[in-house]
Formats: sequence, C-alpha cells, structure tokens
Amino acid sequence: MDAFGDLFRGVRAHGSLFGSSTLTAPWSLRFVDGAPLTMCIVLDGAGWVLPEGHPAEHLAAGDTLIVKGPSPFGFVDEIGTAAEPVDCGEHCATPEQGGTRHRLGWNDPAPAGPGDATTLVVGAYPVRGEIGRRLLDALPDVLRIAPDGTAGAVRDLLVAEVAVDAPGQQAVLDRLLDWMLVCCLRAWFDRPGGEPPAWYAAHRDPVVGHALRLLHAEPATPWTVGELADRTGVARATLAKRFTDLVGEPPLTYLTRWRMTLAADLLTQRAQATIAEVARTVGYSDAFGFSAAFKRVRGVAPSEFRRRAVPSGSGV
Repeated sequence: MDAFGDLFRGVRAHGSLFGSSTLTAPWSLRFVDGAPLTMCIVLDGAGWVLPEGHPAEHLAAGDTLIVKGPSPFGFVDEIGTAAEPVDCGEHCATPEQGGTRHRLGWNDPAPAGPGDATTLVVGAYPVRGEIGRRLLDALPDVLRIAPDGTAGAVRDLLVAEVAVDAPGQQAVLDRLLDWMLVCCLRAWFDRPGGEPPAWYAAHRDPVVGHALRLLHAEPATPWTVGELADRTGVARATLAKRFTDLVGEPPLTYLTRWRMTLAADLLTQRAQATIAEVARTVGYSDAFGFSAAFKRVRGVAPSEFRRRAVPSGSGV
C-alpha cells in the first residue's frame, strides 16, 4: 500500500452509459446527482461539458474530464443547443428503459449516420469519509486528460465492452471506470509542469517513497524514526531531513495525521466500536493517549467527533 493507493479505499464507480444509438444531436444532458467526483469519457463523437462556475470544455473522442461536485454540470452537443435539458442521475436509468442505457426522452431516436453519434461513459464516485476527502483536496475542480499511455489502453477496453452489450456489462464498466480513474489521476499528477501533492511526488524518492509505503502498509506499528531509517537503509538524521524536505513534515508527524484520518473514518463507520478499540486499531495502546492525539490533530475529542458525524439512531 502507498499514500496514493490508500486514498482509493472504498472509491468505487456507479457507472452510467449513454449509448451511441441515443446521443444524436441536438442533446442536452444535466447531471444532477451531486457526486463528489464524476469522470466523463467520450468514446466516439464529441460534445461540450459545462461545469458550473467554470469555462465550457470541448471533449473529442478519447478525451476524459473529471469534475468535482457537488454542483451539477451539463453535456451538450454544442453551446447554445436548442435541445431541452434532460436531468440524469444515478437512478434515471431503469431496466425497462434499457438497463444502463439512458434514452433521451425515453424513446429510441432515429438511427444515426456514420460519424453522427456520440458515446459518453460516465462514472460517479461517492468518495466518502476523511480518506476520500484527502483525495478530493488534492484535485482541482475540473481536470482534463488526453488519451495516451495506460489510460488510452483502458479506453480501448471500454469501447470494446460498450459494443458487446452482454450480461454483467455494468459490473465490467464500473471496474474499468475505477481503473481509468486511477490512470487519469496518475497522468494528471505526473504531467509536465504539474504540481502534485507533496506526498505523491515524494514516492519518486527511493528512500522517502519506501518510508511512506511502510507507514501506509503498517500504520499501527510502533514506528520510530530510527526503525524507519533501519528499514530504508539510511541514517536516522538522513531520513528525518529527507522526509521533512520532500513531504513537508517529519515522519512521525505525518504518521500521526494519517492515523487520525484512519481513526476518523473508523469512528463513523464502526459505531459499535469503543474508543479503545479504535485506538488499538490505529496503533495506540490506550484510549487516553489516542484521545489526546486525536484532539490535537482534529480539534475535537473522538467521542465528540463521532457524535457530530453519526446521527443518533442511525445504526451506522
């Protein structure tokens, strides 16, 4: 596990497919789910994405756009289209309407001629919890990725799966969308002139990257800087300085903050777990030391954090 991979815990697509037989101009789709993260991939044709509060983005075949929510956004054949907007969301496609195929006006349009149809695949991501929030905080409101490298190869698999229209298609599409999301975000962070988060860029360093992987793989281990230095093969002072220079904080400070992020999600997702149980899970032998660290990092005691996050009687 690493700092980047850890952020995808529980991030899974709820995909929607707009079939090439349905998107014939003019069209105007409005995505109203308010998903924290939405990925749009144009497989064929072209159109315009209209993010609220941001300039329109033209997407051609192969382009991918990732939009942060919760504001709605549109996808149209052209700016100023005459088409009436159709609201689309997680529940607007039902089996009797073609499963995952959203049909404009719920009627099949006339067959499109060559080059007239547009196929758009959309994956909406819930991205819940404090771990997911860390992923969202690392991204701009709108980011665009051109088709190349691994992302281009995954897009080709999407094209092939859309053409099959076989049982289990939605499950396959959702997993491909998850793969595509990871590829696109890596491409975004690695692009020339990009400004990736410090914890992402630090993974390129053989020493600090190794240390980060150890901390994420074993967050409950009673780490010391000396133990981390031994495991990474450098002197204690070398690791401390190198880690702080690249990540922006000392190793054990980073570890404490990550443990508190894990703990925050455990407090809300496991309502029956005691504070002591959560403390042991993230590497604290007693609840008092854990509570003090949690309040220092999060600004509120664990019990109060849970009370605010989990409504009484919710059964979470």
